[in-house]
Amino acid sequence: MTHLRLNKYLSECGIASRRKAEELIVQGRIQINGKTVTDLSVRVDPNNDMVRFDGDIIKTARKVYFLLNKPKGVITSTKDEKNRKTVVDLIATHEAIFPIGRLDFNTTGTLLLTNDGDFANLLMHPRNKIPREYSVILDRELSEEDKFKLLKGIYIENRKSKFNTISFPKKNNFKSVSVTTEEGRNHFVKNIFSALGYTVKSLHRERYGDFNASRMKFGEYIQLREKDIHKFISMIK
Repeated sequence: MTHLRLNKYLSECGIASRRKAEELIVQGRIQINGKTVTDLSVRVDPNNDMVRFDGDIIKTARKVYFLLNKPKGVITSTKDEKNRKTVVDLIATHEAIFPIGRLDFNTTGTLLLTNDGDFANLLMHPRNKIPREYSVILDRELSEEDKFKLLKGIYIENRKSKFNTISFPKKNNFKSVSVTTEEGRNHFVKNIFSALGYTVKSLHRERYGDFNASRMKFGEYIQLREKDIHKFISMIK
């Protein structure tokens, strides 16, 4: 193995995605051979350098992939400063895994967890346009005018934002909405509805790309096979 950029090495050790790993480096939480590093351009020799994260020695790990139906009341993080239960606590594995993207505390549904930073980046990078499908319950009926606006696009956070599709799965119930989007920004679904004066009462992610956990019970998970992951990756590239 040749010298690797530090953020790539951290992702291969299952610490975080490359983007999140850069935050850890800047925060001074990484040490190489006893010295704290904050320079993002630093490279690592996996065979000879001793790398620590928060004082613990880290090494590259076998890649694992989990599909979880996230329940309410669980933090989408690897740990919580308030000692609340996290999605990682729900998975029985010896590997250090992290969630791909975020679901809010009371948002339920499909969530992927892994220690493969490259796979996480592949899913989250905007250029790959991975669709997410959500079931939404609103505080009032979605009007045809606002449906048109959400499909055409409105500006939130100074960026044009839209849903790819909007449908009503329950006949004559326009508070219950199914939407798809390629956006991965935090709170995106809630924020875009809020911009038009709607409040999201319930939010459930049905699928992320081809991955769907909605048929499992809340809190249940399965370990995905590597060949299925590779098949999905080959469809994107």
